[in-house]
Amino acid sequence: HLKADLMRQFDTQVNEFMDSLIEESASLGSSHVSTVFPLSDKEKSKLSELFEVNHIRTIYHMFIALLILFIFSTLVVDFIDEGRLVLEFDLLVYAFGQFPLVVVTWMCMFLSTLVVPYVLLSVWAGVYPTSNHRALWTVLAGSLLLLYQGLCLGFLPTYVVLKNGLPPASCFILILEQVRLIMKAHSFIRENVPRVLSLEPNKATVPQFTQYIYFLFAPTLIYRDKYPRNPCIRWGYVATKFSQVLGCLFYAYYIFVRLCIPQFRSISMQLFDLRAMVLCVFNSILPGVLVLFLAFFAFLHCWLNAFAEMLRFGDRMFYKDWWNSTSFANYYRTWNVVVHDWLYYYVYRDFLWMTQKRFRAAAMLVVFTVSAVVHEYVLAICFGFFYPVMFCLFMCFGMVFNFVLNDRRKGPIWNVIMWTLLFLGQGVLICLYSQEWYAQRFCPIQEPSFLDLLKPRSWTIF
Repeated sequence: HLKADLMRQFDTQVNEFMDSLIEESASLGSSHVSTVFPLSDKEKSKLSELFEVNHIRTIYHMFIALLILFIFSTLVVDFIDEGRLVLEFDLLVYAFGQFPLVVVTWMCMFLSTLVVPYVLLSVWAGVYPTSNHRALWTVLAGSLLLLYQGLCLGFLPTYVVLKNGLPPASCFILILEQVRLIMKAHSFIRENVPRVLSLEPNKATVPQFTQYIYFLFAPTLIYRDKYPRNPCIRWGYVATKFSQVLGCLFYAYYIFVRLCIPQFRSISMQLFDLRAMVLCVFNSILPGVLVLFLAFFAFLHCWLNAFAEMLRFGDRMFYKDWWNSTSFANYYRTWNVVVHDWLYYYVYRDFLWMTQKRFRAAAMLVVFTVSAVVHEYVLAICFGFFYPVMFCLFMCFGMVFNFVLNDRRKGPIWNVIMWTLLFLGQGVLICLYSQEWYAQRFCPIQEPSFLDLLKPRSWTIF
């Protein structure tokens, strides 16, 4: 047993060292031509490895036991209040309302992403090498691509969401898919345009259509012609992961029913009070942290692993051991590796290339700004109001913590500080957004001005 543990730790350390070495060598490259950065050939995500240890799996069992208690308490309270068992799940039905419209809109978004970028790249790649008007063709293809991005992927889903007043979960499906497809299309174009510009002889300039289709479904945002593949599909594993996603949805339902809705319904009837606000923030920490864990487990672990298994996608490094972070800089890199890689390659490195590596701090600021704007855009569209709490946390506290709590901070005390600030931030998000949600519902303005749309309703109501 000791030998096996030592070999496992040694293998983990070697893999992490090689990953960091590949990233460092990539960052030192001066050429703007797309370079193949090999993905880490990981067959298991971190949690999959940890769940093989009985002590860690017990924590998973504890969360299941907590879900059982949530279900039991809800059934008992409903039976006392209604005199019968209530199994209607009204909140879930409301949150995923108008789902057929969501499916139709998504199909339009996906089919346009499937056809337009690939056709534009193929036509431009066929004309560019032999044309005497290369700049004209490049400007024309780029303009058509930007027009497509703006109308089909930018305007269409946002218009559908706002025009039809879709409920939150349906909104999140469309808007997050909008962001994902935009990032995918950008990566595909960004990785293949340099091939055409390099004009290397005897080399295909445009990937096969099947490679592009695979990329659109693959759980990665970085386009490559080939990915590490597993030899077979474990359909039992896929079914387990999708059932866990479904379980997380019901878990979130009971968290909101038992911990959030009763609290914010009562506080929404009160005038603003500092003591009540402070208590609200701290009372929101528990549901906020549980929702954070559920979102991480359901999407980054279960959902992505299920699609990776169905596609035999070999790289399962969707996240790293972010829970061991002693700095926010390391937390940002390890929490969501899929998005971090896209930001690193196409925002941070491209910005350094354009500025000839002279403004690294500015490049980091641009990364934070892009991330903050996209997060706030998603929340504003899905909730139906503008309340830039997430943006302020990213741009103000996130930037400060990134430089203050940097990689030089080591030791357990810094991990405690990181978790404390993360818990507090989740409480602030749940509290402020929930208050604003109820303020918008209970105190609507018939003909709001532009200033009314920007000013939080809860500031003047509560």
